[in-house]
Amino acid sequence: MITVRSLATKMGSDIKALKTALRKEIEGKLGQLTPQERQRQSQIVKEKLFGLDQFKDARNISIYLSLDTEIDTEPIVRKIFQDQKRCFVPRYNKKVMEMVELHSMEDWTNLPVTKWNIKQPSFKDERKNALDEGLDLIILPGVAFTKNGDRLGHGGGYYDRFLRTVCKKQAKPPALIAVGFNVQVVDSIPTEETDYKLDMVLYSE
Repeated sequence: MITVRSLATKMGSDIKALKTALRKEIEGKLGQLTPQERQRQSQIVKEKLFGLDQFKDARNISIYLSLDTEIDTEPIVRKIFQDQKRCFVPRYNKKVMEMVELHSMEDWTNLPVTKWNIKQPSFKDERKNALDEGLDLIILPGVAFTKNGDRLGHGGGYYDRFLRTVCKKQAKPPALIAVGFNVQVVDSIPTEETDYKLDMVLYSE
């Protein structure tokens, strides 16, 4: 006998399998991009972002610190400081991700690198937390996106949990904008109730 619970469990397992397959497909395509093509697309995406009112009007911005296989965010971090905005970046500890303030490009340069080759502030550093300061804009990474705002992350659920906390805490939720390469934009993504919808996805095309 098929119960509602067993059906939901099966559907959840199917969605997870579909997500895993899509991650593998997109990661393979990302691996084929040359450094020159990644920089070309990063430049276009950066200029699109800088032209948005959501970026121009934001005072407190959260942004990820990029890997080689992601849109290069160093120029975006630099622009945030040039425009005298406040910059908050992630730091990860097991299942927890928090957004803490980055003070300058010199601060960015001196950040330690994790075993995953990601720059992040040390948990020993006392830094202001975005949950206390408030955010106007969150610039998100991901593995795949749809044009209408669905997002597939790396599977850890860090951003979904963080967004849930932010949206509960702030009276006005921050704008959610993802940036990615063209190969990361797909027609559809299997989604679950815990997945957040983005306001916008920026890519070079």
